[in-house]
Amino acid sequence: MQVLAATAALFSFAAQAQGQVNIICSVQAEWCNMIATVYARTTGTKVNISMKGSGEALAQLMAEKDNPKTDLWFGGTGDPHLQAAEQGLSIEYKSPSLAQLYPWAQQQAQQAGFKTVGIYSGPLGFGYNPELLAKKKLPVPRSWADLLKPEYKGDIQVANPGSSGTAYTMVATLVQLMGEEKAFDYLKRLHKNISQYTRSGTGPIKAVARGETAVSISFVHDGPGEKMNGFPVETVTPSEGTGAEIGSMSIIKGARNLDAAKKFYEWALTPAAQEMAAAAKQFQLPSNKNAKNDPRIPDFKRIKFINYDYAKYGASAERRRLIAKWEKEVNSLPR
Repeated sequence: MQVLAATAALFSFAAQAQGQVNIICSVQAEWCNMIATVYARTTGTKVNISMKGSGEALAQLMAEKDNPKTDLWFGGTGDPHLQAAEQGLSIEYKSPSLAQLYPWAQQQAQQAGFKTVGIYSGPLGFGYNPELLAKKKLPVPRSWADLLKPEYKGDIQVANPGSSGTAYTMVATLVQLMGEEKAFDYLKRLHKNISQYTRSGTGPIKAVARGETAVSISFVHDGPGEKMNGFPVETVTPSEGTGAEIGSMSIIKGARNLDAAKKFYEWALTPAAQEMAAAAKQFQLPSNKNAKNDPRIPDFKRIKFINYDYAKYGASAERRRLIAKWEKEVNSLPR
């Protein structure tokens, strides 16, 4: 029904849409493929999708700055989108739909000089495989402190913050929660328990789902989709507090198909388009206040959030500094 609603909503765009649009998509593959297929079939616009994690997407846009091949960047953590805006990789665009969005989505746009916009939000937490934990006689981790326990050695996965916005959100969250010195001490101790740093932020929870690791540090909205596919996955948010991503969308400066990019942008902010996320087994909170929320979307009122400073930690210099520090002080250590 969500897909049908989104399809119907597209007919208002169909008369104007044409040509093609080149999109970097930084959400999960099923969602990327669904929006591309539905939009193409109902508007006649050819949609060329390239799927990349948000860190990799930003790196590509920086490399292509003088000759951009991308028109629009859809999804992925908001910090790299803010960095793209700061570096002049995206353009200012004020959607007529801004007033329909939650304040956090509008704030994301304002901080970037309207060069990006929030399209969803999701909390950072842990995924775990209850069957594997039971087999190994391990408790469910319920706090950041729990992850340091020696019994979890080799049973935790998280992504590399250099390539993954999810993992960068983790680093930035811990720095804000603990202070930088204590946060990096924590990351060094956590390093001993990590079995693998993946390239993609969704890699760890997929490993949890398939029994390849017991625990992941992930966005918790990625858990229900794996569970719907029949995998034993549960999620929890840490008791000390956690951060949240503001998944964002940006139009790229120098876009070859600018009009087509703007039309897709407008469609992506509609309630019906945003409800497609749940149809693709993705359970972030949509940014449009009029979108219907699936019951599997995390209840934000029951989660302890830190006051995440998106402007500071979305700055290019701060991101480079923290990632370089993590590489030097954490990733270089033996496990």
